[in-house]
Amino acid sequence: MLGRFVRVAEQDRPTVELEVDGSPCQALEGDTLLVAVLSQRNTLRQSEFGDGDRAGFCLMGACQDCWVWTPTGERLRACTTQVSAGLRVMTHPPGEDVWPNLA
Repeated sequence: MLGRFVRVAEQDRPTVELEVDGSPCQALEGDTLLVAVLSQRNTLRQSEFGDGDRAGFCLMGACQDCWVWTPTGERLRACTTQVSAGLRVMTHPPGEDVWPNLA
């Protein structure tokens, strides 16, 4: 299995090209960032609190578990942000390769 999500319907929508952590990513028009990423990966990001991989939790914008960043530092909720052509996101804050050790 390539990603955590497997698309079983609506496979005939136009493809949208975006970039996640510097790598090309394809999604279908109308997908959220969370669907786009988890269709190709098993996790969305690392927890900033050191408790491991995160993949979103509530899937409706209430839990704060799916934050991603633009290269300029803007935070986006992956579960409520629709993909758009040319969108670039990072799964960690700009300027950090991984979360700082907060322990």
